[in-house]
Formats: sequence, structure tokens, C-alpha cells
Amino acid sequence: MIPDTHPVDKLLRPFDGQVPGISVLLLVDGSAHYARALGMADLERNAAITIATNFRLASLTKQFTAAAVLRLAAQGALSLNETIARFFESAPAYWRQITVHHLLTHTSGLADYEELIPPGTTTQLRDRDVFDLVRRVDAGYAAPGAAFRYSNTGYCLLALIVERVAAQPFAAFLREQVFLPAGMHFTAAYEGDGSAIPRRAFGYSFRDGAFVRTDQSLTSATLGDGGVYSSTIDLERWDAALSSDALLPEPWRAAMFTPHVITPSGDAYGYGWFLTGIAGQRAAYHTGETVGFRTAIVRLLDRQCTAIVLANRSEAAPLPIAHMLIRTVLDGSDIMEQAGD
Repeated sequence: MIPDTHPVDKLLRPFDGQVPGISVLLLVDGSAHYARALGMADLERNAAITIATNFRLASLTKQFTAAAVLRLAAQGALSLNETIARFFESAPAYWRQITVHHLLTHTSGLADYEELIPPGTTTQLRDRDVFDLVRRVDAGYAAPGAAFRYSNTGYCLLALIVERVAAQPFAAFLREQVFLPAGMHFTAAYEGDGSAIPRRAFGYSFRDGAFVRTDQSLTSATLGDGGVYSSTIDLERWDAALSSDALLPEPWRAAMFTPHVITPSGDAYGYGWFLTGIAGQRAAYHTGETVGFRTAIVRLLDRQCTAIVLANRSEAAPLPIAHMLIRTVLDGSDIMEQAGD
């Protein structure tokens, strides 16, 4: 049993032991102030979680997809204001009104591809399959730019746009143009059966009194909206890259964290990040949710303080843990502590 020496320790007790677990990291001024790695990455093989364990990030992936697009924009290879119809043959006519910016900000109005998957489908979808599904829909939910509606579809199409502009697979572009410049050497995109993910955690759900493996679904092989695996230690490097020119020039990093649209909750959305306030401080965050995994990252924007929480079980709630970590810094109760590495 972990000792309660930090305000967050009590929240982590359910992840300690021979159960699917959690990896938690609090960064302050670029240094780890709190780190915990608890529970099991693989129950069947009795493999424990460490700070280097790779979790399926789910929608935290969207910040990497956004960074890939912004990197191409910074290089002059595409414009955020150009229509997406340019990139897709046989696109519906109304796609001529949808821009790259609309995809990035969830304001395209495009249909949710999850609702279009034919009954009886057993093969995992790829980003190209998402295009094939949504191109058959003659109209969107709303006019482009009219309203925020969270869209996995949009981010799958962004991955295809990156492939078209860069003339290489999206996973390869992420590896060469996003992960490696950021120093994320063990982060990888899942490309379906046979995809090698080093140091991988498997996902679980609690059913009928026991944890059962629920690691994959029909949408686990789409990349743009949720296909990246990473660890707290690599996400520490990602956080550092977002504070330097290693990946994006400052104006493009600023665009990522600019409020472009207001969401129904009253928060805002930038490019791949929700924007909010915490105790009067500007903050960016995102969560990820897929079968067997729950993830969250929260960054203060006016000081170096970031909380990362990755869990490989469906009933985990990482965002409150991340918020508590941030608040321990803001209210002065943070205690530097590392464990479980």
C-alpha cells in the first residue's frame, strides 16, 4: 500500500497491486515534482507499469495530429484556410466550404463516422475507411464554422491530409517530424494487427467482479483521432517541446493554444487542446477515452506546470487527479516526490 504523503496518494490507492494501473507525473519548471507508476500493464504476463510504459492515449492523440498539421503549415506546405476538398477526390460538394481550420477546431459539421459503421463490421477501421464512410453523406450537422461539435471524423481526415501533403504515411510523418524532434523515442502510432508498440500496457474493464482484457475495438486502428501510444516519460519530453522551438516556431505554438471557438461547456478549443481556467490561471487540457484506457493532460499556460495521468482501465477518472495535482502547486501544498520508476 502506498503511503499518503502527497494529497493525490489517496486517489491512487485503487490502482496499487495486481490490478490494471496508472502512471502519473507532475512537472513544475521542467522537473518532476511527483511521479507514481502503480499496478499492472499486463495482468496475464504479470508485467508491472513503470514511467516508461506506453498507454493508448486515445484523444490525447489529437494534439499530435494538430502539431503535424501546424508543422506543415509552418513550412508553407499547406494553409489552414484552404478547403479540404482539394485533398480528396470524389469529395461531396459541401466539403468545398470546409477548411483545415474547421477540422482542427471541431467546427466542420461533418458526420460522426462511428455512427456510420455498418452493422456486423468486424475489421478494424483505418483513417481511409473513415473517409469512405463520410463522403457518402450529402450534408453535415451544421454549416462549417457555425458550431462546435466534437469530431473524431475531422481528425481522421487531418491524418489523411498530412499523408497527402507530406507524401508519406501518417505514422511515419509523426515519427520523423513530431516524435523524434521532441525526443519521444518510444512513442508510436498503432497501425493495426502486427503493429509493434514497445513497453505496451493492455487495456482492461471491470466486469462481473473481475478485470477482463478489453484492449481493442473497431476504431482502435484509426490514427488521427486516437491511435498514439506514449508514456509519462515521453510526454514529459512532449511538454518540454511545447515550450521551445524544437517542433514548432512560437507563433504556431501560440496558435495551438489560442481560443478559436467556444464549446457548449463554456470552455474554448484551440488546435488539439481544450482551453479553460484553473484558479484564475489559463490552462489547456485534453482527455482520452477508449475501451480499456483513460488518459488526461493538463498544462498551465502562463507558468511551467503540467500534470499527466495515464490509466489502463475503463472505469478510471484521470482528469480529477490531474486537476488535483495542478492545484497542489497553485495552493502551495505540492511536495516533490518520485516513486515507482
